[in-house]
Amino acid sequence: MRELRAAVVGAGRLGALHAAKYAALPAVRLTHVVDIDPARAAEVAGVSGAAALADYRDLAGQVDLVSVATPTLTHLEIAAWMLARGIDVLVEKPMTATLEEARELSALAGEAQRILAVGHLERFNPAVVRSRPFIKGPRFIECHRLAPFTERGTDVDVIFDLMVHDLDVILSIASAELASMEAVGVAVLTERIDIANARLKFSDGMIANLVTSRVSQRRERKIRFFQPDAYISLDYEARTVQIYRRTPPLPGQLYPTISAERIDLRDGDPLADEIGDFVNCVRTRSAPQVGVMDGLRVIELCEQITSAVKANAA
Repeated sequence: MRELRAAVVGAGRLGALHAAKYAALPAVRLTHVVDIDPARAAEVAGVSGAAALADYRDLAGQVDLVSVATPTLTHLEIAAWMLARGIDVLVEKPMTATLEEARELSALAGEAQRILAVGHLERFNPAVVRSRPFIKGPRFIECHRLAPFTERGTDVDVIFDLMVHDLDVILSIASAELASMEAVGVAVLTERIDIANARLKFSDGMIANLVTSRVSQRRERKIRFFQPDAYISLDYEARTVQIYRRTPPLPGQLYPTISAERIDLRDGDPLADEIGDFVNCVRTRSAPQVGVMDGLRVIELCEQITSAVKANAA
């Protein structure tokens, strides 16, 4: 296979992880790490022998594919520049800071005929992947994503920062269009929404309730599916799936019984799988598992929820 030249723009915690995954892939060479902090770029680049840069524009003609792991407000500028120069892009979630920007980036990717993948990591979480065959027509979905406060991600509100993960998973499962939505939220430590609750109703009657906080005292990342034949509980972080099924009553019993199954998925590397999927798409010119339309749908819903929260607070 022809060796692909990869770069990572943004050498923060997530960018450093991207760099390590590229460096470990066969027939891929991590050539550059870019960050506005030259020392940070040099530190991350030095691990794999890549070159450090302070300006992403110096990548012109140097690479085939790029991960953009910079603050959300810079995603459009950097990803658009890359696409215009024939470079395939994996942009970290959220795709952009607004729906208008997402539409612009989507159009640019189409015009340039480049791969644009969106880094919704939970799609590659072993618990999500393993549970998909069991999720059939859920009537109610409940999500809790709670985290202690950090400064990372505060350039956007908690909906774009954290709720976006669960919204992407829900939209990837939903078989009907969104019919209505209610949302509330409050700013606690930042000037943006830090805690939010959204209740989504789809045209087939399915309801999803999401609670998200980035100012919690504890960390929790769970999603639960309630459907006629089963209750399925996923712990994103522990990578466990618990399935409760209704079984027919035994002879002499009046009511059905409940059987329980627990699946522990300790192995797996979601980020390696995500980047592996992106690299494969670059090689084969095929659609990524999480592509432009997925990113657009999530950004549109994030914007609707943020607008509803603000309207409810007015």
